[in-house]
Amino acid sequence: GLQNSDLIIIASRPGMGKTSFALGVARNVAMIEKIPVAIFSLEMSKQQIAQRLMCSESRIDLQRLRSGNLRDDEWPKLARAIENLAESRIYIDDAAFLTIMDLRSRARMLVSSYGIKLLIVDYLQLMQSGVNFKENRVLEITEISRNLKSIAKELKIPVVAISQLSREVEKRDKKRPLLADLRESGAIEQDADLVMFIYRDDYYDENSAQAGLAEINIAKHRNGPTGTVKLKFFKEYTLFVNAAKTQTDEIEIEDE
Repeated sequence: GLQNSDLIIIASRPGMGKTSFALGVARNVAMIEKIPVAIFSLEMSKQQIAQRLMCSESRIDLQRLRSGNLRDDEWPKLARAIENLAESRIYIDDAAFLTIMDLRSRARMLVSSYGIKLLIVDYLQLMQSGVNFKENRVLEITEISRNLKSIAKELKIPVVAISQLSREVEKRDKKRPLLADLRESGAIEQDADLVMFIYRDDYYDENSAQAGLAEINIAKHRNGPTGTVKLKFFKEYTLFVNAAKTQTDEIEIEDE
């Protein structure tokens, strides 16, 4: 489960499904466990996040949902998804150019006003520290990750931060991410209580025998086991599925 005060990092190269995975966690926590969740989206608008949530919940192709070009049998599914999402307590903040201090003050307000129990940040590298590091981005990322851990401890809630891996991963033959790939990004590895990498072989090889599968590699877990889980990824629904379950059926927030 997600432990209070933990900083959880979900990292991969672009296009692997980081946001989809994090939104799956948000849906599970907010809709199944009925726990309020806040999403700070620095990349996508509220509308784009809402569309993805509706798409995953209704199992309707994202492109057709955006265009409104739905089949007759899909409209009731969409209506049900909207109703379910409306009843859940997911708060989306899509302010761009957010500094870590802005995030801290907004998170405090969300916890005190709405009882938020999980915070998701998409994504870490788009945040600003608010401190002048004279263009030293590694030091700035370190400042941001240290503060994210500090926010988790202060508010006693899990903070999930999405992290983009650098192009260095692409330069080697074996492209599965390693903890070493985070080391170029300041102190993320040290600050995180849990690091999970997402890897899809079919991203690099469309004829891969692993087509449609994603590997979720828990590479660091301060309070638990590490290892790799394979999930099915439905790109058209922005959805990860574990056999007959959604990918987040096993993820729950534990009270300390």
